[in-house]
Amino acid sequence: MRNEDGIALVTGASAGIGAAICRRLIEEGYRVAALSRRAPEFRHENLIAVNVDLADRRATREAVASLASQEQILRVVHNAGVIRPAPVEEAKAEDLDYLVELHLSAMLTIVQAALPTMKAAGFGRIVGISSRGALGLETRTNYSASKAGMIAMLRTWALELGKHGITSNCVAPGPVESEMFYDVIPSGSEREARLAASIPVRRIGKPEDVAHAVSYFLSPAASFVTGQTLFVCGGASIGSIVI
Repeated sequence: MRNEDGIALVTGASAGIGAAICRRLIEEGYRVAALSRRAPEFRHENLIAVNVDLADRRATREAVASLASQEQILRVVHNAGVIRPAPVEEAKAEDLDYLVELHLSAMLTIVQAALPTMKAAGFGRIVGISSRGALGLETRTNYSASKAGMIAMLRTWALELGKHGITSNCVAPGPVESEMFYDVIPSGSEREARLAASIPVRRIGKPEDVAHAVSYFLSPAASFVTGQTLFVCGGASIGSIVI
């Protein structure tokens, strides 16, 4: 299976990690469909931009069905996400509903639309972008729960889909320089410096760090790796981080 065969679908691709993933895949010869609420921050002849609110289940279903009717979706990367932090006393059930819709239901909808093509090809790659926060993190009750659920879904799909040549893996980033990260922690702040100092490699990650891992999981060479979670976190998953 060559990189140019079929299309790679990437969600949350307008900026940050999603944009870095798209750029990396295009550099490797993939054609990419970028699904996000905003247009991607760059243009390329091998980039198809699809504007959709992935928290809207009906809109997501319609957008993916339309894409699947025109393209062979053989690789899916579900990266779209938000945090909505709050201590447990202030955590809202409405936020949990939203995060489950965005992080889990949207991924399910997309994968279900892509599966017929993947099964027919005897090849498929599914990658979910979870988070180091899935292991637990203060003020992340709803976020951590939904990101941990993503890991469980992908492990289950690994068991169900491996016989069809479809792998299902997860990349779980730690703190990474992105719009979402800086929405919570001010850029250049003492808080950011303190967080970087608490990470074993002593720095905040870059979107390209995550893109490298995604590229591996999507490759034909990764056919014997499925049901795994790779923490791209600078070692934060084996210790504690100070936010």
